[in-house]
Amino acid sequence: MSKLIRKSNKGFTLIELMIVVAIIGILAAIAIPNFLRFQLKAKSSEGKVNIAAIRTAQESYLAEFGTYVPAAVSPAAVPGSSKVVFVDAGGFDTLGWAPEGQVFFQYGVFAVAGTNYTISASADIDGDGATDAAVRQFWGYVKPLGTSAEGSIGVHTQCVAAGVIDPTTSLPTVLNTVGRCTEDSGQSVF
Repeated sequence: MSKLIRKSNKGFTLIELMIVVAIIGILAAIAIPNFLRFQLKAKSSEGKVNIAAIRTAQESYLAEFGTYVPAAVSPAAVPGSSKVVFVDAGGFDTLGWAPEGQVFFQYGVFAVAGTNYTISASADIDGDGATDAAVRQFWGYVKPLGTSAEGSIGVHTQCVAAGVIDPTTSLPTVLNTVGRCTEDSGQSVF
């Protein structure tokens, strides 16, 4: 009779549970930095896509009206780690461009009527409020003056007249291409 009443020995030992917790911890240590890096890439891609759209709007405006349009930095302040409503401070409405929804970036266009322009975008994606160029994101597009090898300095001065960063040389020499204005832009700290 005592054999029938005996308790079952089914279950997990403390060692087995500790091993499972350790494995979950290791997986989390690998997954969380990768997740944060993918988040940074997704947020950075907003700037690149919108700069390309502004470039298209500028070229369309030039074809119709014979000039490029400057646009004041909009929104007025660089957004932090969360999106903000885009409020045009002047120029983007004339171009017929507005982002869809809220934005992580502040956009601006320096244009020399009918000759060249530089589009720049700045973001504080990590939301630390730092104004240092090394921790902010700066993306741009430099349309050169005629056949010259230079354009204009962007509204965000990190976008220089010589162009955006060439990934092979890490120098700002690339024109007519959307890219990073600073070497650190788009780089993850994780």
